[in-house]
Amino acid sequence: MTSWSFLTNHARVLLCIAHDPAARLRDVAASLGITERSAHGIVTDLAEAGYVVKQKDGRRNRYHIQAHLPLPGSGTREPAIGEVLALFAGLGPARHRSRPSE
Repeated sequence: MTSWSFLTNHARVLLCIAHDPAARLRDVAASLGITERSAHGIVTDLAEAGYVVKQKDGRRNRYHIQAHLPLPGSGTREPAIGEVLALFAGLGPARHRSRPSE
């Protein structure tokens, strides 16, 4: 039997961050069944693409999702990443509106 997932690991990591912006990569990896190294690589990809901003909070990182950004590869009429996360996570859109400058 072929194993597949409806969401990519990148989307699943974004959902974890949406639920807990202070989550450790170790916890994200454990909850998704991936390695910590994979979780780190995915967060790095998301940060380089501008979807996640890492902010140091003492010895830990806190992550901010840039919810206003459009889905990758989409046109201007597509929903923002925050709208999609709210749909999958069952969160209200206000939860994702924070930006580092706020």
